[in-house]
Amino acid sequence: MLYAWMQRNDQYYRYCGGETSPRRIRQDLTLCPPGIPLAQKYYIGFFAAGTLVAVMDLVDGYPDADTAFIGFFMMNKSLQGRGVGTALVSEVLAYLTALGFAAVRLGIDKENPQSNHFWRKNGFTVLKEVPQARGVILLAERRLMQK
Repeated sequence: MLYAWMQRNDQYYRYCGGETSPRRIRQDLTLCPPGIPLAQKYYIGFFAAGTLVAVMDLVDGYPDADTAFIGFFMMNKSLQGRGVGTALVSEVLAYLTALGFAAVRLGIDKENPQSNHFWRKNGFTVLKEVPQARGVILLAERRLMQK
């Protein structure tokens, strides 16, 4: 199901290089940053009325105990531009705040204008540019308000 869904939502793969495949999805399900155990990684599907709306890869405690890292977020292509992604991200950020996290980080493909706009609109600030083999990634962060 995930493979078929991602094939219809191919923008991510256009910018990050390569193509989606069942093998690549299986790798993504277990890929963790160095030194982070799989128990700290969550691959989350968001559903509405039985339809997959979005997928998020979330790592807690990376790069430090007070920070969560969004490794991947993909919206259903037919729902993009309607505020659904922003609503989902807002819910996730509120939940992470309630858990006591101080910040959320993620990487934005510098060449992907849609992703750049989305994450900046959702309060993420670029900390630095990180050159990679497939282009430049913008390391971005959003500080969370603690209660």
